[in-house]
Amino acid sequence: MLILLIAAAVFDVRYRRIPNWLTVSGVVAGVALNTAIGRPEAGTAFALEGLAMGFGLYFVLYLLHAMGAGDVKLMAGVGALAGPTNWFGIFVVSAIVGGIMALVLVIVRGRVKSTFWNMGFIVGEMTRGRPAYVNKAELDVKNPKSMGLPHGAVIAIGTIFFLAIAPHLAK
Repeated sequence: MLILLIAAAVFDVRYRRIPNWLTVSGVVAGVALNTAIGRPEAGTAFALEGLAMGFGLYFVLYLLHAMGAGDVKLMAGVGALAGPTNWFGIFVVSAIVGGIMALVLVIVRGRVKSTFWNMGFIVGEMTRGRPAYVNKAELDVKNPKSMGLPHGAVIAIGTIFFLAIAPHLAK
């Protein structure tokens, strides 16, 4: 998993995309390895449940133009490797890491006021059942005007941090 994450982070930071060959390799490796390990620690269902969770939640974010397609496939691969319970922990830690990184980026770029205004706009549009990116182009992750954060790097850092703290959480 570390090889997948580091490679994805490097590609995302450098090229702002995560290649399909890398994400598909993560999914295939996750299903194959967990199938080989078998029950009770893993198994095919374990890998497929993690894959479904990772893909499903991130696909919704992709549909809202809040996440790129490579991020969706990377999280599917992480889910296939880590399984559903660990994937959820990785998701939570990655969200916290991403929030902290985004806050630092907003402060460094001097966009605190406009970011808080955008957050209010997003909430307002969501309460009306409309995607925010339709009326405000900079809120579309695919738009060059958007202030993006390479989420592949966020996923890598969040996953590594989760793997480091997970053994201590079980105690």
